[in-house]
Amino acid sequence: MTAEAPIETPSAGRPVRYTTVAVVLHWLIAAAIVFQIILGWRMGDEPKGPATYAIFQLHKSIGITILLLSLARLAWRLFHRPPPHPVTQARWETIASKIVHAGFYVIMIGLPLTGWIIVSASRLTIPTVLYGAIPWPHLPFLPELAAGPKHLWHEIGENAHGLLVKLTYGLLALHLGAVAKHQILDRDAVLGHMAPGAKPGWLEPRAWLAAAGLVAVVFAGYAYRPALKAKAPAAPADIADAQAGTPSAEPAAPAEAATAAPTPITPPAETVAPAAPETALKDPVAWAVAKGSTLNFTASWAGDAIEGQFKRWTADILFSPEALDRSKLTVSIDMGSAATGDDQRDSSLPSGDFFDTAAHPKATFTASKFRKTGEGKFVADGTLDLRGVKKPVSLPFTLKIDGDTATARGVTTLDRTAFGVGQGEWASTDQIGGKVKVNFAITAKRK
Repeated sequence: MTAEAPIETPSAGRPVRYTTVAVVLHWLIAAAIVFQIILGWRMGDEPKGPATYAIFQLHKSIGITILLLSLARLAWRLFHRPPPHPVTQARWETIASKIVHAGFYVIMIGLPLTGWIIVSASRLTIPTVLYGAIPWPHLPFLPELAAGPKHLWHEIGENAHGLLVKLTYGLLALHLGAVAKHQILDRDAVLGHMAPGAKPGWLEPRAWLAAAGLVAVVFAGYAYRPALKAKAPAAPADIADAQAGTPSAEPAAPAEAATAAPTPITPPAETVAPAAPETALKDPVAWAVAKGSTLNFTASWAGDAIEGQFKRWTADILFSPEALDRSKLTVSIDMGSAATGDDQRDSSLPSGDFFDTAAHPKATFTASKFRKTGEGKFVADGTLDLRGVKKPVSLPFTLKIDGDTATARGVTTLDRTAFGVGQGEWASTDQIGGKVKVNFAITAKRK
């Protein structure tokens, strides 16, 4: 790509090629830039969904890596002289070469910086975790800006990023063309500066190895398929505005503190009638929900099932199958505890586009009307208050009581759009489905 630090020859005191450090940095950054270009194309062309979102996250990670490597490369260059240009090279070519080299430093540092601005000033503040393991901060002050200035910075970053991408195409074409000219037409030692031992001419194996490496990186960029977690993430994003989010279902069932993994629960085909004596339950009984009870949700995103859970929720249960008219249920859910297996995506759920936890930290389901629909089968008719919107919800569930222990399972489907979960472009159901399935499985002890 660019001229780099040479080794000084003891006899003449002049550099004949770049140092090993410079050579390694050159090829690493070159491969990363080409790979980034392919990922960028894919992010714009492929439909939104978990796979495209994972590509976006990798794009961010590689971008920060390029920034760090480029800063190291620039520091190395400042203390090590580059090899001289060929003595037969025209003056205009020397000037053009210096301009191209400077341009590469602009894109190697400018592209990651503008991408960093885009992410830091996005409407949805999504944390950056390099390669899913190393937390990386946002640029100072940008996430805390008011909506107007923040949007302005986002637009500046986005426009600058787009211009630098176009500049990258031009620089790559000039650079590769110049290398081919030096190697084939001029037959000088320029390639040997960055590929030690290379000789001029068509048959130089190092030149063909570099060309094969370019093709391999392009192929790898298109062949890469992210390994998605079994519990798929719930928040899409793209390079334009680092958007992220998912339709998370709203709760509608008794529970206390969900700790198990988000596994969908299917109500049993057969239900068992209460085993406790009828006289023991003729009055409503207070129940305490045990650990291991779960409150989960399943949504669809670009045709893929997205599963998640609420980690923190409590329930006040006063219930008896023999006293349905006096039974009551109140469930309170911490909407900031929604988890789908990816911290970066989950961080968007509390935003104003989805749960808006700043204004509505809790969702509440209350029911005081219960119906028996079969042996061990019931329906709780109540009201769900989510994001400040109250809607009637009916929750079918099965129940088995064995002495002082009760187990219940239930599932219902909610329309997220009815509660305003998904604002702006996320109000549409073309990418994130409107229907969200909510299910629970609880074990409770008689108080």
